[in-house]
Amino acid sequence: MNPSEPRPDAAPLFPLSAVAHQPDLTLALSLLAVSPALGGLLIRGDRGAAKSTSARALAALLPANVEGLPAHGEGAAPFVNLPLGAGEERVVGTLDLDAALRGEARLKPGLIAQAHGGVLYIDEVNLLPDHLVDVLLDAAAMGVHRVERDGLSVTAPARFALVGSMNPEEGSLRPQFLDRFGLCVDVQAPTTPGERAEIVRRRLAFDADPAAFARAWAGAEADLYARLDAARGRLAQVTVPDALLIRIADHAAAAGVRSLRADLVLYRAACALAALEGRVSVTAADVDRAAPLVLTHRRAPHAPDLPPPPPPEPPQPPADPPTDAPDGEAPPEAGDEPPHTPGAPDGGDHLPPAADPPGEVFAPVPAHVALPLPGAGRGTGNAGRPRVTGSHPDANPARLALPDSLRAALIRAGLSGGSGEGPALTRADLRAPILAPQEGRRVLFVADASGSVGASGRMGALKGALLDALGGPGHPDRAALITFRGVGATLLLDWTADAHAGARAVEGAPTGGRTPLTQALRLARATLDGARGAQLVLFTDGRANVPTQPGADPWAEALGAARALRGVPALVVDTESGRVRLGRAAQLARAMGADLAPLHLPDHHPDPSLETP
Repeated sequence: MNPSEPRPDAAPLFPLSAVAHQPDLTLALSLLAVSPALGGLLIRGDRGAAKSTSARALAALLPANVEGLPAHGEGAAPFVNLPLGAGEERVVGTLDLDAALRGEARLKPGLIAQAHGGVLYIDEVNLLPDHLVDVLLDAAAMGVHRVERDGLSVTAPARFALVGSMNPEEGSLRPQFLDRFGLCVDVQAPTTPGERAEIVRRRLAFDADPAAFARAWAGAEADLYARLDAARGRLAQVTVPDALLIRIADHAAAAGVRSLRADLVLYRAACALAALEGRVSVTAADVDRAAPLVLTHRRAPHAPDLPPPPPPEPPQPPADPPTDAPDGEAPPEAGDEPPHTPGAPDGGDHLPPAADPPGEVFAPVPAHVALPLPGAGRGTGNAGRPRVTGSHPDANPARLALPDSLRAALIRAGLSGGSGEGPALTRADLRAPILAPQEGRRVLFVADASGSVGASGRMGALKGALLDALGGPGHPDRAALITFRGVGATLLLDWTADAHAGARAVEGAPTGGRTPLTQALRLARATLDGARGAQLVLFTDGRANVPTQPGADPWAEALGAARALRGVPALVVDTESGRVRLGRAAQLARAMGADLAPLHLPDHHPDPSLETP
């Protein structure tokens, strides 16, 4: 292929070498061009940040001589754009009805088969049905596409570069799908006026005369193609020193990644980068450079931002750290504030639990809280009829897949040379639908464990309500727990279906210190971004008193963080007690667009703050 000589029947594409001021994006696409086995690239960012333009340009840099690729002409690596409304038959292929009527059992290829040897691009991949995302990621990772439907069983090569793009503001991918994308890049339009002007200048030149623009960049594009082609030929020779496996594992551990897929993809990405740089041995610099592309979308919400800095000496805490005062007592002096941890995101949204005072552990007291009902707010796409993903033979189906049953009858009649009359439907033709499993209900619990809740004697009731919600009627299929106290918020329990693990986390949660409410709400936002359709239950009295920045108003910050959660189905449980109440939980609920409920203590556990001394 010579990219300087575009095919006359194809409209010129914006060259990848001409994409300006997106170095991470062009690097990730180059790595994917060298090694499609990386498993695909997810591009997250605002509209107008060159996501689709760059993906289209990648196809022009891929080789055309791929096994199993139809002869499309010189330099004809295909670019397939998957429409958002495409169904399973369009994506994986289906029975060729014309051939069936002639008595031939033949598969009509889908978009996966058409993308072999090229690029399969999915815009708004976060809005694609989960079962289709699963099929596409499987094919991209294995390089083979298997179709078993309509009485057919077909296996075909499917080596393509999978590129998905999404705007995070419109929803996230589920964590298991995020993990299966090999690479990820967060892109945004530059803010520097000079860089923005250069991007606009190039785009205007391309729109005015695409052919002339392509000719002007033909030399740079040919150099990039030659570099990628040489790297593909060199990739099999690249070796990784055994000592670098520890460095790879260190990167994954620092990002809080549990899946070993991240280590394997980082290994392959470092190999592709070394090949791209003209070397046959991977260096530590290759691993460090590739790590953000591999770990950005996999990192735990509480992990430090990537790329991780060199490990510095941790600051030594004071010999006698001050004890946080509960609400109502004098705050500590300015000089006694706990030291700021540089690695904490957003000014300290998450600090290690070890930085908090030890706290007191309260035993749960029986209490009840009604969880928010599913169906309100965003991401509740589980309602309605179950989604049909295929069919299977069933002589006595409880539910009939009529189109597939008719197809089976047509195939049987055609292959047996039946008469010209319509084929008779027999029990052997009957098909039952395969229904996609219904997504489980997810609830993120965020619990105020500060000294104000403990001093009021209501922490036991808060724990009792949490345990009731975790294991009572209508309990979630998966739950996560964030607690906040002292100097930060902690994801105490990641998403789990283990009710016993949730109970252990709740029962052992300590209490004491100040109320870092803003940090908890921001950590909740980050945790919910990876869990489509999850609900939020917040237990708090709203008495925020830990700013994220020096001199900031903690309550104003908390309201801002609450507004960022609007649209999430949520319930705020007011844990405030005493005769004088600020009513801040109600204000938080209004800012979040959430329901509000009080935390009721059982009759035999009256509110201690209301007792007469």
